[in-house]
Amino acid sequence: MRLLTCFFICSVFGMATTAQAQHRLICQGNGKLAIVEPDGKTSWAMDWGGIHDIHVLANGNIMVQQGNNKVVEIDSQEKKVVWSYDSKTQNSTKDDEAVEVHAFQPLENGNVMIAESGRARIIEVDRDGTIQKEIKLHVNHPHPHRDTRLVRKLNNGNYLVCHEGDGVVREYDEQGNVVWDFSIPMFGREPADGKTGHGPDAYGNQVFGAVRLETGNTLIATGNNHRVLEVTPQKEIVWQLEQDDLKGITFAWVTTLEVLPNGNYVIGNCHAGDGNPLLVELEPKTKTVIWQFDRYADFGNSVSNSQILDVDFKSIR
Repeated sequence: MRLLTCFFICSVFGMATTAQAQHRLICQGNGKLAIVEPDGKTSWAMDWGGIHDIHVLANGNIMVQQGNNKVVEIDSQEKKVVWSYDSKTQNSTKDDEAVEVHAFQPLENGNVMIAESGRARIIEVDRDGTIQKEIKLHVNHPHPHRDTRLVRKLNNGNYLVCHEGDGVVREYDEQGNVVWDFSIPMFGREPADGKTGHGPDAYGNQVFGAVRLETGNTLIATGNNHRVLEVTPQKEIVWQLEQDDLKGITFAWVTTLEVLPNGNYVIGNCHAGDGNPLLVELEPKTKTVIWQFDRYADFGNSVSNSQILDVDFKSIR
């Protein structure tokens, strides 16, 4: 399935440093899933709880997390769930097993890739819920809430997995072998929970997102490490964005990454507090801020994922 870049969007009313038109996007926050036009008007919304992943499909439907265990597809016109997969109950023989879902991906063949934390595995299921493929994950610090954050199947068939609890990004081949990994550095600092455990004063290596660039390098959103890193296959850091590199912006939990067709990066900035944007578009070579999505009053402090919808299916996310 391909991701949509149609009229479904979540507001982009933030400040921009160029004359570029505002983006269209979808996100979740303050108990609602919302699509907003570039002029700031919400064109679509429904009540919905917190998420860590989201994909808008080519038919306009929305694939999103529901609760801790389910992946669902919402008919955006009817605002109702038309497909679901419950990792707690489907293909499970253990009623008391703790399992959470923080990442999923609609695939070109119609199946859905789902990362199951707690079970420490990736599965690909068809629309009847039958498992077509299973990949076991290597987890050093197992926990149903922290085994994984975002996971993406790559063009080569491998899987790029962010292990939050381990502080490591691992690439697995189709047989489940780890073929590449990168541990998030602490850069000489000690772990810190800060006042809330999530804000700009917290610190750790709890990695959230990663995408594979066309160069073969990997772009990593380091979670509460407050950074974005670009890493070569040889694990050399060749570019980074630190917490306070951008004037007037403080990064907290750096979550999602979207590489736009023009090469700019859209970076998720979760738990940063009022006064900081929820999303930032950056020209990476000069670290110039192109656009900000600053809607704290509408979406609150926990916007962990989004999708830009005006890029003609061509972003990497």
